[in-house]
Amino acid sequence: MSLAQVHYTSAAPGDAGTAGRFTAVGPGVSGALLAEIEPLLRYELPEGVADRPSDGELRSLPQAFTYAVLSDGSRLVSRSAPVRATGGGVGPGVRFHAHAVHLPPGVPLPGDRLPVEAWRSPHWVAVTPGGAIPDPLTLPPGPTAVSEGLDDFAVSRGPWLAAVLADLRRASEPTESGGRPVVLVERQCADVARWLGLASVTLPRESTERLTFTTYTRRPGSSAARVVGVMPEDAEAARAAGLRVHVCAEQPPSGGGADDTWAATAARVWRSRSPELFREARELPGEPFAAGPLAVTALCAGIALGPDGRTAAAGWAADRPYALDAKRTGQLVEALTSPGIDDRTGPEFDAAGRLFGALEGRCPAAVTAPLAAMLVTEAVRGGNGSLELPRRDAFVGPEGAAVAERLAPEILTELSDTAVSRAVARTVQLLRVARLLGVDGTDALPGVVDRLAPALLAEAAAEGATDAPDFAPALLELLDEQFEVRTALLGALDRIAPQDPRAVARFLERVALPFTGTQALPHLRMCAEVPGAMATLGGDRAAVWHRVLRAAGLSPFAEPLVLRTAVGLVWEDRAPTVEEARLLLDAATSDSHRVAGTWARLVDAALGAPAAEASATGTPAGPPSASTDEAAALAHDLLRGFPGEIGGRERAGLLLLDLVRELRTGAPDPGWAETVRTLCAQADPVEPALRERAHTALVERLLAPDRPGAELYDFVHGDDAELIAAYDRAARSETVRTRLRTQPAYAADCFTVWTAHPHAGRTWPPVATALLDEVLRPAVRAMSAEDVAEVEATVGRTGSSGRADAFRTWNRSSTLGRLGRRIAGRVRRG
Repeated sequence: MSLAQVHYTSAAPGDAGTAGRFTAVGPGVSGALLAEIEPLLRYELPEGVADRPSDGELRSLPQAFTYAVLSDGSRLVSRSAPVRATGGGVGPGVRFHAHAVHLPPGVPLPGDRLPVEAWRSPHWVAVTPGGAIPDPLTLPPGPTAVSEGLDDFAVSRGPWLAAVLADLRRASEPTESGGRPVVLVERQCADVARWLGLASVTLPRESTERLTFTTYTRRPGSSAARVVGVMPEDAEAARAAGLRVHVCAEQPPSGGGADDTWAATAARVWRSRSPELFREARELPGEPFAAGPLAVTALCAGIALGPDGRTAAAGWAADRPYALDAKRTGQLVEALTSPGIDDRTGPEFDAAGRLFGALEGRCPAAVTAPLAAMLVTEAVRGGNGSLELPRRDAFVGPEGAAVAERLAPEILTELSDTAVSRAVARTVQLLRVARLLGVDGTDALPGVVDRLAPALLAEAAAEGATDAPDFAPALLELLDEQFEVRTALLGALDRIAPQDPRAVARFLERVALPFTGTQALPHLRMCAEVPGAMATLGGDRAAVWHRVLRAAGLSPFAEPLVLRTAVGLVWEDRAPTVEEARLLLDAATSDSHRVAGTWARLVDAALGAPAAEASATGTPAGPPSASTDEAAALAHDLLRGFPGEIGGRERAGLLLLDLVRELRTGAPDPGWAETVRTLCAQADPVEPALRERAHTALVERLLAPDRPGAELYDFVHGDDAELIAAYDRAARSETVRTRLRTQPAYAADCFTVWTAHPHAGRTWPPVATALLDEVLRPAVRAMSAEDVAEVEATVGRTGSSGRADAFRTWNRSSTLGRLGRRIAGRVRRG
C-alpha cells in the first residue's frame, strides 16, 4: 500500500516566530497529526558551526534519524538533515530539511524492515520534490548500510557494550516510560544508529519495535524517544537532567554491565563476531532476556564466558536437561569443565552440581565424568561444603581412578591434621568425598569423629536459631551413607552428652540423628526423651527424671553417668528442691553419685533450701516445716556419704544445717553460739536462708526452759549483736507471749534470765530490759493473783530470796504504776 510522506523545512526569510513549515503532506495525514509530528522534525544545529560551511563540513554535520509512535498508534520514520541555505534559515548559510514517512497502525515498512534499517536509504531527500510526491518510499533489497560493519563497531565499543545493551533492553520493555530516555553520546550520529543496529540484532523483534529513538538532539531531557543520541558537548546537560548517559566518545569505563548477566553475555557474543547466535538462543526455551539460553549457545559455540554466564548456562541446562541434543550437551559440559578456567565461584559450582544431577543417568558416563571430577576436586580443594556430590558409580573407570589418586593424599592429610580447626560442613564433605573415591580413612576416623562431635554442638549453638543448622542435610546424608561413621560419631556424642546434656538435647531437637538401631547410646536416648517428657509431665520434675532415666535403658548402679545426664537434663542450671534431692540420693549409692559428680547438686539443694516456715519459739508461728527438717536431715546424710568430696564453705554450710538438726532433736556438743558463729564465718558467703535457720534454731533452744545455763551464759556474754537480735525477735513471738501468760514457771525462768546479766557487754542489757518491760510485764499483768504468786515463789526457789524480792519490787512498780494511772483517771473525770 502507499505510505504517506511529509516534507518539512526550516522557516524562510520573513517567517518570524516559526521554526519551519510543511512543504508537502501526503494523503491521510490530518492536521492534528501534523501538530504532533512537527516537533519531531525540527532540527537544531550543533554549537560552533561555521557561517558558510564547506561541502565537507556540511556533510559532517549530524543528521537526526527518528522513529516515533504517535498518539493514534501510527508511527513515523523521518530524517532531518542540514542543507545549504539560499538565505535566512536556521543559521547563516545553513537550513534543514526533514523527510518523513507515516506508517498507519499495523502497516510495516516495505519488506517488513525495522525502522533502523531505513538509515542511509537512498530515497531520503533533502529537497521537497516538485509536483506529486514519489509513491511509495521503497528501501533497497538486502542489508542496508546500518547493518554493515556492526561486528567491527561492536568490537570497537567493547568497554561500553554490556552497559549499553542492558539499558537498551530495559528501554525496550513494554512498561518503560518514554519520558526518561537512554542517552548515547557519540561524535557521529551514524554511530548512534549503529548502536540501534546492534539492538535490533540482539533484542527480539517486538522489543526492537518498541525502541523509539532519535540519533541526534540538542535537548535530550525533553525528548519523548526511549533512546536519544547527543554530541559530546551536550552530555553534561543530559547528566544534569538526571538521565542515564553513556559517553562512548571518551575514555572507556573501568567496568559496566557486570550486574546484568544477559547483557554481559550478549557483549561477549558481539566481541566474538557471532551475532547469529542471538537467533539460535531465541529458539531455546526460556524468557526473552534470560541469560541461560544465550550463555548456553555462546559456550557451545566456543565463546568463553565469565562466572555469571557459566552459572546461568549450567542452571538453565539443569532445569531443562532434554532441551539440548547430545552434541550440544557434550559441548556445554566441555566448556564448563575446561581446565583453563580459574575463576569459578560457589554459585557456579552449585549450578554445575545441579546439572550433573540432571544429566546423570540420562547421558553416558563419559559425558558427565568431567563434571563429577570437577565437583569433587572443588569439594576437596575449594572448600565448597554446599556442593551436591555425585554418586559413587560416577567414578567407575579410569576417570575415577585418576581423580582418587590425585585427591586421596590431600583428603587424608587434612582429616588427620589436628592443628587446624575445621567447620563441620568441611569435615562432612571430606568424609563423603573420601567414600565417594574409595579412600581408606579407617585409621583417621576415631580422631576425626572425636573432633567432629563437639564441633556439631558448638556450631549449632552459635547459629542461635531453632531451625536445623546449615550443615544438617549433608550430615544426615553422611550418616546414611557410611555406617562406620554413624556408629563412631553417635558413640562420641554419647560420651560427651553427660558433660552438657542440655546442649545435646537442644541439638537433637534440631537435627534428628538416626540412633534407633542396636547401639546402646543411653545418654543420647535420654537427651532425645526429655522434650517429650517435659511436654507431657509439665512441672513434675521428679516424674520427668524417672521417665528420662528409664529411657537410658541402664541402671545408675551399672552406669553412674546416666545420673549426671538425667540431672543435667531435668534441672540444667537449677538446684533440685530438698525433696527432689532426697529422691536423687535414694536412687543410687553414694559411690554412683560420687562417680557421676551429682553429689554437688545435692549439696546445692540442701544449702539453697528456703528458711523455716514455722518454728517452736521463733519469729514464725508453728512447728518447723517439713522442708526445714528434710534439709537438715539431707545435710547430715551428705556429710556421712561424701566426707572426702565436700569441703570448704559447702562443708561448713552443711555442718550448720546438721547443727540445726541437733539443736532441735538432740544434744549437740557444747559451745552452740560459738559453733554457729564459726561455721557462718567458714561458710561465708552464707546463704541468707541458711543463716536465718541456724540463728532461729539456736535462739529457740536458748529460749527453752531446759537449756544449759552455760550455753546461755556464753550466748549472753558473746555480745553477738546479730544473734542477740534474733533472740529478741524470737522472744517477742506470739508463741513465747502465750507461754509466758499461761506457764508461771516459764515466766519465772525468763525473769531470772533477763535480769541475771545486767553488765554482759553492750548489746544484751538493753535487749533484756526491753523484754522485761515490753514482753514479760504485759504477760504478768494478765495473770491471776495465784499465778503471780506462783511466779514469785518459783523465782525464789530457783534463785534466791533476793531474786524473789527483786521480782516483788519489779512487779510492785508495775502495780503502782497501774494504780497511779487509775487515780489520775478518776481525778480527771471528777
